[in-house]
Amino acid sequence: MTPWPYPLWLAHRGAGKLAPENTLAAFRVGVGFGYRAFECDVKLSRDGEAFLLHDDTLERTSSGLGSPADVDWVELARLDAGGWHSPPFAAEPLPRLAQIAAFCLANGCALNIEIKPCPGAERLTGEVAAREAERLWAGNAVPPLLSSFKTEALLGARAAAPALPRALLLDKLWDGWQDAAEALGVVAVITNWRLMDSALIDRLHAKGWRALVYTVNDSAVAERLITDGIDGLITDRVDALDPR
Repeated sequence: MTPWPYPLWLAHRGAGKLAPENTLAAFRVGVGFGYRAFECDVKLSRDGEAFLLHDDTLERTSSGLGSPADVDWVELARLDAGGWHSPPFAAEPLPRLAQIAAFCLANGCALNIEIKPCPGAERLTGEVAAREAERLWAGNAVPPLLSSFKTEALLGARAAAPALPRALLLDKLWDGWQDAAEALGVVAVITNWRLMDSALIDRLHAKGWRALVYTVNDSAVAERLITDGIDGLITDRVDALDPR
């Protein structure tokens, strides 16, 4: 396998339980707990701005309504993406991918960008996110890892920025996933931790792929996976699982 430049521990959606997920505030909290690698979700606004949001609708984690795919960035930028979490984070904005890149580069942090397209925008979201990531991290020794559950998004990412590393996300081992990973030219496979064991890790490593898991919040599970040879653990428990 080629050298792996990413830390073992990644904070999920920033420190997405202690602060509003997918915001700069969450990244700041994660850095405060010693994390130097993060996972986040990237979508597109109606006018094509790459920004952080997990859901296909705005209601759960912002003051907005409906699909972000129907809203221009100038309107999305005005939303409160922190008040839903707790009063201290009221008025925290949705961040653009460019802002997250600036934070990560300034703090020496690695990033796993999950391409999280709204329905019908899989290919376009992959293309735009990859092109923007390539521009933002140009010349940096550790590029972002682009991942997605959507193979069409990864195809778009490969077409737009073939040199950036890609990973296939799996919530189950569906028929043909290995052939899909090969066709996409991935460097890693990221599964739900419940799917991962030493046999699957060995199988992935035999293909030259790294093995990562989400979302590990229990130290005993983490210890087992580390013993088995896991390459990356994505966690919500930045306050309990010390990456150092």
